[in-house]
Amino acid sequence: MAEVQEKADSGKGGKKRAKKMSVHLDMTPMVDLAFLLLTFFMLTTTFSKPQTMEINMPVKEESPEDQMPLKASNALTIIVGENDKLFYYFGLGDPADNPEVLESDYSANGIRKVLLSPRVKSNDKMTVLVKAMETSRYKNMVDILDELKITETKKFALVDITDNDKTLVQQTLGQ
Repeated sequence: MAEVQEKADSGKGGKKRAKKMSVHLDMTPMVDLAFLLLTFFMLTTTFSKPQTMEINMPVKEESPEDQMPLKASNALTIIVGENDKLFYYFGLGDPADNPEVLESDYSANGIRKVLLSPRVKSNDKMTVLVKAMETSRYKNMVDILDELKITETKKFALVDITDNDKTLVQQTLGQ
């Protein structure tokens, strides 16, 4: 473990000097203990589990007539575009209604502010329709689902994008 080595007296001169002692510590037991503790804590630690978002899917209806129609005044449509772009408008996207399509982003001052606005939160029947373009990224879809979870949006639906939606986005980008 530890040993003490004495140095011999050099024998020079008439004075007698005190013996110098040097200490040599064997570090092997301490290293063994450190690795035992490290191994113990690694084996007993609970690693973080992947977090998943629970999505309740509706029961499949027998016919389209069984579905409840959604009013345009109770709809917010979010379109996930390419290059991390995000568009939204209130309504169902009927070109006759000429909805105002606005561009936004995934920040707290972007789509989150829209989802927390009084127009959306005060309407209990408000349903958010999320439509993704073919060129959008999977990460963007996850981001918008995260925003819906953060803002505690109860009613939302993942819907296929229509040609009307693509036209509205192209008109917005062309301005």
